[in-house]
Amino acid sequence: MDAWITATDAADAIPLIAVDRESFPAVAVALGDDAQRWCAANDFAGEAGRFLALPGAGGTAAALLAGCDRRDAVFALASLPLRLPEGRYALDARGLALDAGEASLGWALGAYRFSRYKKPSRRAAQLVVADDVAQRTAPLAEAIFHVRDLINTPTEDMGPAELAGSLRALAERHGAGYREWVGDELLAANFPTIHAVGRASHRAPRLAELTHGPADAPHLVLVGKGVCFDTGGLDIKPADGMRWMKKDMGGAAHAIGLAALVLAAKLPLRLSVLIPAVENAIAGNAYRPGEIVRTRAGHTVEIDNTDAEGRLVLCDALAYASEQKPDLILDFATLTGAARIALGPELPALFANRDEIADGLLDAARATRDPLWRLPLWRPYLTMLDSHVADLANSGASRHAGAITAALYLERFVPEAQPWAHLDVYSWNDSDKPGHPRGGEAQGLRAYFEFVKRRYARA
Repeated sequence: MDAWITATDAADAIPLIAVDRESFPAVAVALGDDAQRWCAANDFAGEAGRFLALPGAGGTAAALLAGCDRRDAVFALASLPLRLPEGRYALDARGLALDAGEASLGWALGAYRFSRYKKPSRRAAQLVVADDVAQRTAPLAEAIFHVRDLINTPTEDMGPAELAGSLRALAERHGAGYREWVGDELLAANFPTIHAVGRASHRAPRLAELTHGPADAPHLVLVGKGVCFDTGGLDIKPADGMRWMKKDMGGAAHAIGLAALVLAAKLPLRLSVLIPAVENAIAGNAYRPGEIVRTRAGHTVEIDNTDAEGRLVLCDALAYASEQKPDLILDFATLTGAARIALGPELPALFANRDEIADGLLDAARATRDPLWRLPLWRPYLTMLDSHVADLANSGASRHAGAITAALYLERFVPEAQPWAHLDVYSWNDSDKPGHPRGGEAQGLRAYFEFVKRRYARA
């Protein structure tokens, strides 16, 4: 993690004094008259987002005052790594008492750049952290970096095989089991909807599975939507709607990121990860509006809209997961624009068929400052998915409650007795903000990991 250095390598680190408008006057007095005059001359009063170097001997900086918003604790310092001069900085006790773990995580996330195709123009400034803080926080930062990297990689280099390969690499790193069903093997193994969505691409659809842990441990299954590119199929998207569809595998990236955290933490559970990986393409054999697909669960589904493909690849994976009767199923998907209309880009929409699961996730979200927002599984809206020729349709004529009807579709493939939660996540930052660079984003990942730790650490 090159955004950090540990205390053993902290020689010549510049003291970084975090302040805000409220704390600044007292800090300035403690720094002395010269520092007060320097701040006044530079019109600095602790404003969030501003920083000021205090001059030292020989033209060096004696310390750096950094204005931050203490209410945004994780990202209080996130704007600094790419704005400060290159060098080493160490939090100073004369400033705000920021939590070292939160501050270092925000610093790392602010230093992130996707560099696979474009070399960074400069190195990020480094923050000195204690060894125990680095050990605790590095896995979180690395998982978020990996999620971002997966989503940012264009489809030419992140097709179904490459996405499945990311899960395979994770399995190999932790000695986990791995297998996948590719192309027509999906039909032979009874995963017909995954095959239907992906069959038109020159890159074969597949279902990848990771398994790890003892059979008698509580079983957690993670499922992630892995649509590596979504043209919309024959119900083709307009150009502006298709532009960023490399991110439509963001749910799979979240499932892989969470699995990496769970495996690294060695939690006492049995873990399965299912990634249905496809490209929703257009060709002569593309699935069509009006077709009826018999799903793994036995339900027949009329294809109302080929652009409602995420729920189709997920429904077979959810049915397969449910057959194993695990303790809990958690799925992640960039599923609906309706969730963004309802909640905007920064709030993932949470659905759960158990109040205690939803409450636990929301408590973890508050504890980690990683927001989630619960929406209801309002079952009367199931009528919006009625079909006169099949058990249900994958979409419907109404534009109302689209995030809810998508979640209700998924719920049809999860038995009532099976605990389950679904996260409709945007997986993207439309613009640059401190700690949230434009492009792929991990949303809710820290909250979910905290929830999983709380639920299974005592198992």
